[in-house]
Amino acid sequence: MKTIFQQPSRDEFINRINALNSRHTAQWGKMNLYQMLKHCTVWNNWILGKSNQVYKQEFLGLVFGKLALKGIVRDDRPMKKGMPAGKGFIVKEKEGDIEAEKKIWISQIADYAHFSNPAFVHDFFGKMTEEEIGILAYKHFDHHLRQFGV
Repeated sequence: MKTIFQQPSRDEFINRINALNSRHTAQWGKMNLYQMLKHCTVWNNWILGKSNQVYKQEFLGLVFGKLALKGIVRDDRPMKKGMPAGKGFIVKEKEGDIEAEKKIWISQIADYAHFSNPAFVHDFFGKMTEEEIGILAYKHFDHHLRQFGV
């Protein structure tokens, strides 16, 4: 199973992120390129524990979260198109510095080599193992890069 904690996976994502440019448009979903990049950098800050985010699981997550998580991390199937973004990760600004967001994202990916955030609780899935976090991060990044054709 691929995970963000494997160096070859991080290298793959860095190459794919570097391939992005302003000509890439979404093949599905509502985000433009800048919004997707910003979404991923904000999401990474949350996962990596670099934001002032409060870790709390939503009510629906308490009911369905663990079952949904098992469906995502049980095999190598990519995430489905059109998966909803969490409320805190929807980027409303439509324009920004694409190259700066790419650099931030690449830097964050390197940070996964030294991941340590034992307090992390996903807002829907709840408390996760490090292995589950690694698989989810891999699939999340792959999902958005496929969304933009890279």
